[in-house]
Amino acid sequence: MTTHVWRPTSEEILAAKNKTVPDVIAYKLRVLFCGINPSLYSAAVGHHFARPGNRFWPTLYASGFTDKLYSPFEDQKLVKVGCGVINIVNRATATAAELSLEELVKGGKQLERKVRRYAPKYIALVGISAYRAAFDQRKAVIGRQESKLGEAQVWVLPNPSGLNAHYQLDELEKLFSELYRSAYASAE
Repeated sequence: MTTHVWRPTSEEILAAKNKTVPDVIAYKLRVLFCGINPSLYSAAVGHHFARPGNRFWPTLYASGFTDKLYSPFEDQKLVKVGCGVINIVNRATATAAELSLEELVKGGKQLERKVRRYAPKYIALVGISAYRAAFDQRKAVIGRQESKLGEAQVWVLPNPSGLNAHYQLDELEKLFSELYRSAYASAE
């Protein structure tokens, strides 16, 4: 399958408001990553974590999930390594701050149904504030959670967006590596 990489125009990005990005999902994945919601850029190109400056793909590679640095246009290849990508809220916005608490809670319920249906071993939510809001877990911290979603072990990781200056790439790599070791050590 040939992947066509392209950059959307400013008009295409603005026109992507409220559009969705298809889930990258399959049954019984090892890790299902869950973003907050698509950026306008991601919705414009139709691929997850596509905005330039987003550190999701470099972090996956650096932490061992992929054997090469994938482009967002290769997001479907994640299934071959036992991973997938979905979002709590499907509609694209310029920033996650545009989402209401009600949307996050509703999205959390939809996410739980998907997790029960597809049965991943781990669900990794990238964005602690969104996780806290969507699942009423006000005291949640980064890392492995005591709670499960369906039968999936819940992990909360920092949002890899370039807009999240709280975490640098090396810190993201360390935290994603902890999940990688947990998810794949038992698979050997």
